[in-house]
Amino acid sequence: MEVKWKNDPAQSLTYAMQHPWKANWQIPAFKRRVIGGVVALIGVLSYLPAFFQRIEMRNGYVLHDFVLQVVPASDVSVPIFLLIWLSAGYTLYQASRQPEVFVRLLYGFLFVCLSRIITIYLVALNPPLDLIQLKDPLSNQFYGKAGFITKDLFYSGHTATVCLLAYCLPGRWEKWVVGGIAAVVAALLLVQHVHYTMDVLTAPLLTYACYRLAASINWDRPLLRRVA
Repeated sequence: MEVKWKNDPAQSLTYAMQHPWKANWQIPAFKRRVIGGVVALIGVLSYLPAFFQRIEMRNGYVLHDFVLQVVPASDVSVPIFLLIWLSAGYTLYQASRQPEVFVRLLYGFLFVCLSRIITIYLVALNPPLDLIQLKDPLSNQFYGKAGFITKDLFYSGHTATVCLLAYCLPGRWEKWVVGGIAAVVAALLLVQHVHYTMDVLTAPLLTYACYRLAASINWDRPLLRRVA
C-alpha cells in the first residue's frame, strides 16, 4: 500500500500512525539511512574482537582510585547483566514501534562504538588490581577468543549502553527509570572493580555527545514525528 501524503493527507496520516514502519519504509531516504546504519554497525562490531585483542596485549597505567580502595570487590555480574539486558529489551520494544527511536538508537550506538575505539586507543590503562571478571555471555562475544578482556576501560561500555537507552527513550518517566538503572549499573561496575571511577563518570557525558550527534542529523523529522 502506497502512502499518498500529498493527495490524501488525512488518510495517509491515519495509515502512518497505525503502520509507522511500513509508512517510513516507503521513503527512500529513510530506507537508505536504516540500511546504511545497520551495515556500518555490523562492520564496526566485526572489527571489535580484533581491536580488543590488540588492546589487551599492551601495557598501560594503573590508577590510584580512592573509591575502589574503600569499596571491597564483589561479584555482582548477575544483577549487572539483568539490569542491562532488561533495559535493552524494553528500549528495543519501543524502537520497534517508533522508527525515530530506532534510528537514533542505531546511530547513537554506532557513534558510541566508534568513540570508544578512539578513547580506549588513546588512553592506555591496566585494569584495577583486584578486578573480578564480569560474566556477561552476550557482550563477551565481542571480545574474541579470550572471551573476556580487561583493558577496554575508558570509557565504560556497559554504562554507556544503558545511558544511551535512557537518552533515546521518548517518555519522561522512561528516561528517569532507565537513567536510574544506568546509575545503579555504574555503581555495580565499581563494586566489581572492572572499571575506574573516571570510566563510569565520563560515560554519561561522552554518550550524550554521541546521542546528540545522532539526533542532530537530518532524519526528515517532521515526517517521522507524524508517523511515530
